[in-house]
Parts: sequence; structure tokens; C-alpha cells
Amino acid sequence: MTSRRKIAVGAALTTLGLSFADTANAQAVEPGFAVNRFEPSERNNEWFVNDTLDLRGKLRPSFGAMLEYQYRPLVVRTSNGDIVSSPVRNMATLHLGVAVNLFDRVRLGLNLPIVMFEDGHQTNIGTKTIALPASDQSIGDVRVGVDFRLFGEHLSPITMAIGGQVWFPTGSKEEYTTDGNVRVAPHVTVAGDIDMFTYSARLGVQFGRPERYFGATKLGQEFNFAAAAGLRVIDKHLVVGPEVFGSAVIASDPAVGNTTGTVDQSSGQSALEGLLGAHYTAGSVRVGAAGGLGFTSGLGSPEQRWILSFQIAPPMNDDSDGDGILDKEDACPATPGVRSEDPAKNGCPPDSDGDGILDPDDACRDVPGVRTNDAKTNGCPALNDDDKDGIPNEKDACPTVAGVANSDPAKNGCPADRDGDGILDVADACIDVPGTADADPKKNGCPSDKDGDGIADKDDACVDVKGVASAKPEFNGCPTDIDNDAIANEQDACPREPGKTSADPKKNGCPAAYVSGGLIKIIDQVKFKTSSADILPGKDSEEILQAVLAVLKEHAEIKKLNVEGHTDNAGNAKFNKTLSANRAASVVKWLTGHGVDKARLASAGFGPDRPLSDNTTEDGRRQNRRVEFHIVGDDGSTSTTTAPQPTAPKPATKP
Repeated sequence: MTSRRKIAVGAALTTLGLSFADTANAQAVEPGFAVNRFEPSERNNEWFVNDTLDLRGKLRPSFGAMLEYQYRPLVVRTSNGDIVSSPVRNMATLHLGVAVNLFDRVRLGLNLPIVMFEDGHQTNIGTKTIALPASDQSIGDVRVGVDFRLFGEHLSPITMAIGGQVWFPTGSKEEYTTDGNVRVAPHVTVAGDIDMFTYSARLGVQFGRPERYFGATKLGQEFNFAAAAGLRVIDKHLVVGPEVFGSAVIASDPAVGNTTGTVDQSSGQSALEGLLGAHYTAGSVRVGAAGGLGFTSGLGSPEQRWILSFQIAPPMNDDSDGDGILDKEDACPATPGVRSEDPAKNGCPPDSDGDGILDPDDACRDVPGVRTNDAKTNGCPALNDDDKDGIPNEKDACPTVAGVANSDPAKNGCPADRDGDGILDVADACIDVPGTADADPKKNGCPSDKDGDGIADKDDACVDVKGVASAKPEFNGCPTDIDNDAIANEQDACPREPGKTSADPKKNGCPAAYVSGGLIKIIDQVKFKTSSADILPGKDSEEILQAVLAVLKEHAEIKKLNVEGHTDNAGNAKFNKTLSANRAASVVKWLTGHGVDKARLASAGFGPDRPLSDNTTEDGRRQNRRVEFHIVGDDGSTSTTTAPQPTAPKPATKP
């Protein structure tokens, strides 16, 4: 504990309103009072001072503790505001509390403050002594509270309650924890939530504090208030926001206890504080923390206040309709009902006639009926309903055919058309897929299938030819051998061009030359002498060139053909480009020599600039040494085939 000491300062005091004098031989000790103006909210609350008014529960307990520390709640100042002494400098208090909710409307609360530590400095003022707390630890005044909800519900936009608190003098004046009297404080509280925003406010009056002066500062009956506003975030588990609270003395006889013998009308004492805090709720546990400061220099308004909070309250098991069946088990939580073994009916009103319409809504609860929008006929047998679909003839667009209800009067009571293709479900062979009308009942309402192979046109790769289903979209609905070359589509490298069988999968079923994608494609290369533009004589080159010649004769629509020469990247680039141009020219010369109009042909050489494959491998270089036949379109455009160059090509043999 801080050692006791005497302080004599010759200056006017604003807080106590007395003048310092020389230390007297006999000092009168000024009686203490309940200096702590922090009154914690009842347990199961999401504010520290204010009240969320959660009064739900018929016998719902809650427990909690708040550890609260305040710095300099009682100081002596000079007339210019300088602090001379702190009779109470540090005070740490543990507030233990319990609350019980009754009847979903009433809450009883109990709070016991235990001062864990306090200290201060003794101060002498004239013939008066302001003593420091007599000991480090003490008990404060026990508080009992009650609140009664007038209207509103927890978390609704506004809830109002009235209540009051009573303090019993279990504390000690020497410890600054009591006024020595029973105190009573009636109050009115409002609270509510609007979406994420939450608020609370309280007004009250406290009676029972003896009217007297502490120095020249008036004590007595008080007007008190509190307010809070904040946000609910993290799925409303966290409430964060500021709170303010304070009090002001209600002066009845300002001269009572004035030891100076004068009346100072400005000596009425007021205290105002602010807190910024947050509470987080997880299941039955709630924790919180806050910090704040005093805005005035009134008695009990500290420079700093810090709070930690811990609470336990069982989660609320709601029964919104009051039928004794909790909402989580109630299939009809907003309507009182009866218990049932069927989870779909538990807590719902009975259905006496078993027509699926609950008794409160059934105009004919003892006779099975049909659902209608008219409360007078709902649940009654349908009248003038020839097709027995529950829709009266006068509202039934299809009165002789059973149908379903529809907001469109032109369709109400008619059979459904699930896929919306204009063909009613009863006649639609494909009720979930829009289709077209067909005389064949098996196809009516189904997607079009022009070739009749059972594969809808939109999925049929061969719309006009009857085929078979295939996992490959390009063959789905096609014959198994599209080009009739006796090689199945899946094994045919050119499924739409008749060809010959080959052991090479890339050539199997392909002709020696054919039109595809803006090219006359060839399955083998035209071969030349090494480092020469001379075409190698023999069967291989002859067959390829004859095949290209045949394509040109067959396709008179090909007005222009570019013959392109390409090499790999081995050797001198300039030499390779000249070589590729000469080889392309040799092919053009061969074709014109066999009857192709020279006006249809052109040639160009690109050397190694447009590789098809990787020049770092022998196979890649072999593919890059080639002649290509590009068909020129009407707009002068041609297709281009290239492949990326490797970053570090390896040396290769000459072409």
C-alpha cells in the first residue's frame, strides 16, 4: 500500500472548494463515500453499462464477472486545474454477478463488487483530512436489480423496460466503497436492433445518498443516464461500439454540510465518462473488453478506466408460437400446433380429414377437399369441377382435361407443358426437352431428327445420313465408315476422304493428296536430292505429285495455288531460303509440265522460318524439310502452318 503522507498546498481547490492552510494540530477526517460511479450491466448483456434487454426465458440463468480498473477516480486540484493529490489513485474491482430471467419478461439480478486493490495519498486541507483508503482490499455495496419488459422483443427495432436497483451498505466509508445508506435507483430503458445497428439508452434517479458536502462538492440525490450505439458484425456474434454514462446531483438544500458556512451555487457535482468496447459471443460464452476515460473532473470520474468481461448464459431455446414445441423441432414454428411423431407435422395444427390442408385453414375440416385461394372454399370438395383437378370449371381453361394451377388464366387448369415447347406433357414424348410436333407419338415434342437415326439434329454430326451414336462428337450420328473406304471412323486419319490402309496411324485411310483446311494436304513428302532442288526420280515423289495433279484437275474452283518450300535450321539460313524457293519452283515446273495452267500456280521459299516441329530432333527436322500447297482464297489469303522454335536448337545435318 502507498505510504500515508500529509500534503499542504496554499492554493484554492476547485474540486473540493476549500483553501489550504497551515497544518493544524487536530485534523478532522472527512468521511468517505462510494467513489466508483461504474455500475456494470446485469449479466447476459452485450454492453458494459447499458442493457440489450434480453429478458427471454422462463427460468434462464446467467453468470459473469467483470474486472474493472480505474486510475485517479478521486483527486484534489488547485484553482488552475493542477492535481495536488490523489486520495484514491488506483482501484481494481472484480464485479461478480448472477441474473435469472422469468416468464420471458422479468429479470432479477445480483452484483457483488470486490475491491482487489486500491491505494492513494492522504491530503490535509485546513482542518480537514482527506484520508487514503484504509486497506488494499474491501467489499463494496451489494446490488440487487429487477427489470420488467413493457413491450418489444429482443433484437426488435425497439424494446422498452422499467426497473430499479437497490444497493445495501455492505461496503466501508474508510475504503470509499459505500455511503453508509441503502440506495434506490428506479430507471427506464429502451434498446433495439435495426439490421446491423444496435443501441440502448437508460434514464434514472438515485435516492439514498446522504446530502452533504465532500469538501465543497455537493453529494446527494442524483439524476443518472447512459447511452450506447454500435454494430453487430461477424454474423452478429460481435457487438462493438461506444458507451457514455454519467450522473448529476439534484440539489435540494445546497447549504447542507457546507463547512465553510457559505453557499456556492457552482458546487453541484457531475460526472461523465465514455467507453469504447466490444463483446463476442460463442455459444453460451461471451467475452468482452473496453477502455475509456472521464470527460469531467467530478468526484468518481477517473482519468482512465479499463474493463475485461466474461459471461456464461445458456443459449435460448425459442418457442415462438408457445405450443411447447421448440422452434428447432417445430415444423410450423409460427402457428400453435400439436406434437407428432412425423417431423413434417410436429408442432403443426391437426389435419382432421387428411386432405393436406391444416384445420385452421380448412373450411371443411371433416371432409377431404381441395386447396383454393378462397378461405370459404379452401379444403372443401370442389364444385363444378368436371375434370376433378381441384380447379372450378369457371376458372379452368381446360375444364374437361385434368391439369394444374397456373397464374396465366389461359393456362390455368390445363395439363402442364414442362419444357415450354407448346406440346402438353400428356402428348409430349420428351417432356423435359423442347422439341417439335410430329405425327409419330414416339417423336412428338422431341428435338428434330432429320435422318431418323435416333440422334437429335443438334447432336448429329451427319444430319442428313443415318448413323450410329459415338462418344466422339465429330462422329456422333454418322455411319461407322463415313467415306466408305473400309476403314472405321475411329481408326481413319481422314474419315471423310477415301484412302488406303496404312500401318502408320497418321496416314491410315488417307489418300495421297486431298483438300483440307485451305491446303492440299499430302501424306508423304516430295523428295529432293541433298542440298539440291532436283526432284528425286522414283515412285514416291511421282505418286505424290500425281495425286496433287489429280486434285487440281478435280477441283477447278481452285483458282490459285501457292507452292511453298521449307527447310530445317541446319546450315546457312540464306542458302536454305534460296534452296527452299528453288525446290518450290521445281514442283511448279513439274505441275505445269503435266498440264496445269501456269496462271494457277505460284511459288515461294521460306527456308527455316516456319518450322512445323522441333528442330532439335532428327524427326522434327525431317518434318520441317517439306513442300506445302496453299490454296489462295478470293481475298488473297492463305492458311499458314508454323510451330514455335526451340530456345536452344541443336546442330543438325543438312537438308
